[in-house]
Amino acid sequence: MAASSVLRIPEGQVYALRRLGGHMRRVGPGTHFVLPLVEGIARKSDLAGATLAVDGLERDGASLRATLYYQVLDVERADGLLDDLAGVLREHTRALVASADFPLAVDARARWTRQALNARLRERGVFVARVDLH
Repeated sequence: MAASSVLRIPEGQVYALRRLGGHMRRVGPGTHFVLPLVEGIARKSDLAGATLAVDGLERDGASLRATLYYQVLDVERADGLLDDLAGVLREHTRALVASADFPLAVDARARWTRQALNARLRERGVFVARVDLH
């Protein structure tokens, strides 16, 4: 029983622990003590960078594919997005590619998309480092 009360969290990860009453707390890398049967892991969040492919983008009759390189910088602010972060990123990318503001110049599209995604997601604790459009 004592061994199950010690939780080791690897570097680059944050765990959300949920208590029976619904209260959540976040714990970062290191060794932590938990209350077995009272607290359980609700979510594991990786703070390292991640890659996401976004297919099915249509623009001017052409089919595009995007690859996003992103990172969660603030788990507290991103908490509401973490369950479906990939879906949120795909939705925002599709909306941006379909928007009237999408640049005509091919060489400006990836930079503009990255800047627009960061403007939308900055307050939510997510940073898009790079966008590749194919």
